[in-house]
Amino acid sequence: MAAKTGRYQQRLDKIYDWMAQEEIGMVMIEDAEGRRDSNIRWLSGHPADALLFLSVDRKSLLVPWDLFIAKLYGNADYLRPYTGFDRHPITACLKAAALLKIPRFSRIEIPSSTAYPRFLKFIEALPDFDVICREEDGAGSALEQFRSIKDEEEIRLYRAAAEITNEIIGLLEKQLKGGKIKTEYDAVQLIEGECRKRGCEGTGFETLAAGPERSAAIHSFPSYTASPFGTAGLSILDFGIKYKGYTTDVTLTVAADCTKAQERLITLTEKAGKLALGMIRGGTGTREIAAAVDAFFAKSNKVMPHALGHGIGLDPHEAPALRNRKDNSAVLQPGMVITIEPGLYDPRLGGCRLENDVLVTEEGAEVLTASRIIRL
Repeated sequence: MAAKTGRYQQRLDKIYDWMAQEEIGMVMIEDAEGRRDSNIRWLSGHPADALLFLSVDRKSLLVPWDLFIAKLYGNADYLRPYTGFDRHPITACLKAAALLKIPRFSRIEIPSSTAYPRFLKFIEALPDFDVICREEDGAGSALEQFRSIKDEEEIRLYRAAAEITNEIIGLLEKQLKGGKIKTEYDAVQLIEGECRKRGCEGTGFETLAAGPERSAAIHSFPSYTASPFGTAGLSILDFGIKYKGYTTDVTLTVAADCTKAQERLITLTEKAGKLALGMIRGGTGTREIAAAVDAFFAKSNKVMPHALGHGIGLDPHEAPALRNRKDNSAVLQPGMVITIEPGLYDPRLGGCRLENDVLVTEEGAEVLTASRIIRL
């Protein structure tokens, strides 16, 4: 049996209460290659590759691939190696129901990512239970909402992650102005090395570095090359660092010897960012903010081709979404950490995006990161 610490128990209590309301006897969460799910880390601290079973009587069973790592990081009532369950998720589910003493005919919820043929195999293997798999209103959706509002420990980690990110931004600016960063590759390698030196797990996602010849793409492809970076025109650098599981997400634009048309892109992007930040506070609909930015750009006959932002956390993209779409009913709540990333792109002029990470409060926006336009 593994010990549990306070922050994990508080998170578990939320899903246990939800299970009782939904009359769910057991929930299965799976984090495996091709089916990644950071909810296991959020609920137990175990970083990856495991199954987590939760019972409505408030017991947890962690089934890791790597028992050594689980003993270092995992927090659960019971800890059993995956090898003891034939290294098969359906076998593990059946034996977990027995270990956690789930009553016959109880509802067992499996991950929404489960393919239909596999779902049928679960039903066949667990005939004494009501196996359910829900994309909407299921355990995954409930956990998504719980995770969107960060607790005190998560906010503390985010401030620390933002501080590291800001140090790297400062170093990038210094080396760009000093001529040490000449290519996209140089910028990417600096970020990777400096975040590791500062105790990070790595970057939160693959860094996107696009010099003037490639910055017109929203997400450059390939993500970076050995092409010139920071030369005449607009260059874009989109990166995040992962600190104790939590990733930042920022985008800098590097401007050098810009034309009047390129300066116009910069000015509009900066003004759009200020507009959005001024609207952020608990209780505001995210579509309302995104629509205001779209309307601002439209006055200059410009269109932003992507969403205004998104939540961040253990994953680079989490709830809520900040987008101007009819099906978006998300509302900002204090404790959410989101990105604000207005951007404009032109095949002749290049692209300009400015992205910062923001903590939502009752009063407004606390900007955590120091992304900016770097002028050379």
